[in-house]
Amino acid sequence: MPSTPLTLASDRFHPLRAGGIEVDTAPRRLSEYSYDASNYRVSPVAVVFPRSVDEVVAVARFASAEHIPLVSRGGGTSMAGNAVGAGIVLDFSRYLHAIHSIDLTAQTAVVDSGVILSTLQREVAAVSGGTLTFAPDPSSRTRATIGGAIGNDACGNHSVRHGRTSDHVLALDLVTAAGIRLTATRTALTATDETDAAARALAATLTAGLRQLAADHLGEFRLELGRIARQVSGYHLSHLLPEHGFDVARALVGSEGTCAIVVAATVQLVPQPQAALLLSLGYDDVVDAARDVPTILEFSPAAIEGIDEAIVQTMQARRGADSVQGLPAGKAWLYVDIDGDDPVAVAAQGEKLLARLRENGRLLAGRAVPDLAERASLWRVREDGAGLSARLASGGESWPGWEDSAVAPKKLADYLEDFRRLMAQFDLTGVIYGHFGAGCMHVRLTFDLRSASGRQIMDDFTRAAAELVVRHGGSISGEHGDGRSRSAMLPIMYSPAMMAAFARFKALWDPQQLLNPGSIVDPEPTLAHLTLAETPNRVWRTSFDLTPVGQHGSNSGLDSFSHAVQGCVGIGRCRSDVGGVMCPSYRATGDEKDSTRGRARVLQDMIRGARTVKEGWRSEEVREALDLCLSCKACSSDCPAGVDMATYKSEFFDNYYEGRLRPISHYSLGWLPRWLKLTGLMAPLVNLVLGSTLGTLIARLGGVTTQRRLPHFHAASAWKKMLPPTTSTAPADVVLFIDTFTRGFRPDVAGSAQRVLQSAGKTVECSAEVCCGLTWISTGQLSTARRLLRNAAQVLDDGTDRLIVVLEPSCAAALRKDLPELVPTDAARRVSQRIRSFAGAVTELAADGWRPDWAGGQAPASVTVQAHCHEYSVFGANAQKAALTAVGVGEVREATGCCGVAGNFGFEQAHFDLSMIVAEQALAPALRALPPQQAVLTDGFSCHMQVQQLDPARQTHHLAQLLDPTRLPKDTK
Repeated sequence: MPSTPLTLASDRFHPLRAGGIEVDTAPRRLSEYSYDASNYRVSPVAVVFPRSVDEVVAVARFASAEHIPLVSRGGGTSMAGNAVGAGIVLDFSRYLHAIHSIDLTAQTAVVDSGVILSTLQREVAAVSGGTLTFAPDPSSRTRATIGGAIGNDACGNHSVRHGRTSDHVLALDLVTAAGIRLTATRTALTATDETDAAARALAATLTAGLRQLAADHLGEFRLELGRIARQVSGYHLSHLLPEHGFDVARALVGSEGTCAIVVAATVQLVPQPQAALLLSLGYDDVVDAARDVPTILEFSPAAIEGIDEAIVQTMQARRGADSVQGLPAGKAWLYVDIDGDDPVAVAAQGEKLLARLRENGRLLAGRAVPDLAERASLWRVREDGAGLSARLASGGESWPGWEDSAVAPKKLADYLEDFRRLMAQFDLTGVIYGHFGAGCMHVRLTFDLRSASGRQIMDDFTRAAAELVVRHGGSISGEHGDGRSRSAMLPIMYSPAMMAAFARFKALWDPQQLLNPGSIVDPEPTLAHLTLAETPNRVWRTSFDLTPVGQHGSNSGLDSFSHAVQGCVGIGRCRSDVGGVMCPSYRATGDEKDSTRGRARVLQDMIRGARTVKEGWRSEEVREALDLCLSCKACSSDCPAGVDMATYKSEFFDNYYEGRLRPISHYSLGWLPRWLKLTGLMAPLVNLVLGSTLGTLIARLGGVTTQRRLPHFHAASAWKKMLPPTTSTAPADVVLFIDTFTRGFRPDVAGSAQRVLQSAGKTVECSAEVCCGLTWISTGQLSTARRLLRNAAQVLDDGTDRLIVVLEPSCAAALRKDLPELVPTDAARRVSQRIRSFAGAVTELAADGWRPDWAGGQAPASVTVQAHCHEYSVFGANAQKAALTAVGVGEVREATGCCGVAGNFGFEQAHFDLSMIVAEQALAPALRALPPQQAVLTDGFSCHMQVQQLDPARQTHHLAQLLDPTRLPKDTK
């Protein structure tokens, strides 16, 4: 263990910095890297972002000389606490992510350890024409790295067919704790550079030591290791046995960075089946599902994955009822992948399996799912399981700690029966999901980690659970590794002789005990460094009502803001570069500080009063972390745990700037509705001035970028002139909310919307008297926002249940979500439930049988749409597509991603460059792929302005304009 105190003088890392190595010791950075996806928090002394193997060598030699621990980190998604430590954290994901070669003949790839798994899979598919892939596919593959998969010996959904990462590793390029480069293969350990005499000598010494270790423990290695397919706990020393060819590479896989630093790997690729079919099977409970696993395995499936009803209910509550499609009746479900090269044969095999399962008598319902969209929806439920189960729709929360046990599949049902009895004995409930086909269960349990008694129950339970799984011949870890969660329990699973062999293996590689101390060998107690054990019981006064679901009116004593920001459990989906919208700033910068997770971790340190973030609401570290948050709100739906960073940012800014001068843009853009009242009185003059040199000066003084096209202002009464005449005096069927943006910038949309609603047989009442407070919310001026929303609730709560249709999606989202949270009254909640975005209203009208009167008699064959992020997050990812499909549009192309403007963000001078980088993630490429004459649908004003910035000649339309019976744009056909 290190002999030097882990406190830093400002120049301690000067030798590394002088060599050009990126070393960050800023308090904010240390907060971000104090956590992974586990229950633990350990603050490092520095974070290093190596750009080359030579830099890794330099850091290792420095750390060895200074006796500082080293922790290797990839995506930081470890649930066992093996990606945090009190030394230097090496983040390989930021720069060391090159794919050096893909050899189609040998079916191999050579990659850096920081390569994201899904990135490798995409590249292999592109090069091979979809015939090859890298097999391990854990649910975290869109942000987990090769190095992390090697560290944990990760498996994934298709491990029934393809096994563990260790089954696909051919060679590992290593840097030892002393900074020497070695290469481990399936048969040897050699110097990476044969001209390096020190490396050759060390390789020879280690080889002799490892061979002697195996010779001394032949019996233990053969009897205690490799008993089941998912025995990941401890070191995989059976690979050193003579019958396994002295496979040093595989012996190191699963060593959790405790023996050597993996900088690159040569991996085996596997053929990709050309036909696949998903079977969705419903059961009464998970035990019944587990009893059918042996039968399913007889049919050689590629995957058998399972979930329970708690995860499904949470997904539907968070993302809408249509977010889960294709599940048959049941309370627990299995997903079975059948694959092959002949689609007909695959389908026939699926039918045979269904028939066999019906004969068994446990299956409630089952169906084949050939539709790709349905399959993607189902797999997303399974892959988001860890996050969805962390914060359930019922209001409860669950934690890892015993989320990775494994038994032989034939013993799974009996194990689950005993395990549920053990949970009942400890008065715990759990959310059960995982790799049923491999016997590996990911169970998150309702531990109370905030109280000493609850933490003791966790410790007692996990030890009892370890004894239980060992009685069933299983492993305490099946793919997540032992880490800080389970290393202390290894003596329950292994003999003293085996534990001594583990310690000897570690000492051979790392005699100074500097590499990821605390995992596998010489661990600290399981209860040490628990995150929630050190959170002060402080009440943070907030404007938003962030009380957890099911806690209103209770005396739980749980501070709502603390609970909200602790919703981030480190799953890291915000670090993905594919799927959904979250997190646009991270996708632009690749910096952990700009991810939803990074921001949440800094906020968590704020509520802890950690030494890294001490000033509470006045914390400069938190302000810096939140600076590049676009407030797009995508995380509130894309994050499996439902983290709503836009709300937390608004709350923080409201407190941070109390009594302080704000950025000028908070007054110019944040007060936009007020300024529009003035500009509406003299719109022609305003437009003339803003188009001049004086306008440029005004924009610069107002903190507004001069690089962006400014909108055209309209007279205050312009929208009224656009409305069709009406003679009805009876109460209207629908309230059409004319928002500030529509009134000030797009008044013709109001007229189109009213004509569309009237064409559907609805009488319309327009409301333009109130404001949703959006611009004040996004800039954290919540007292004004609350006053405006309280007034909105009073005006709109008219004693009816009429739909309130809002034209601007961001305003609709504010009235649906922010209104009841900022004004927690019955009136506000009633109004909130009546709010519809225009797309949502169109979908409901179409469901009632209405169809638009298309010019020419038919709908456009294709429409390209940029959905507003707030509509995406609050009303569902498919809101626009559902509306267009419902009215008969043949093809809906979606530029799925944030446009980059996001309200005031993209208009601010300091954020313009980033907003344009964000636009390149989806919108800009979509525009370049369109014919010049084809219009784009942009209901959101921000999206409309970004399209105008990127492609000034491009026409944009609101959905209301597309459906307007008096003007069908020709260019949308």
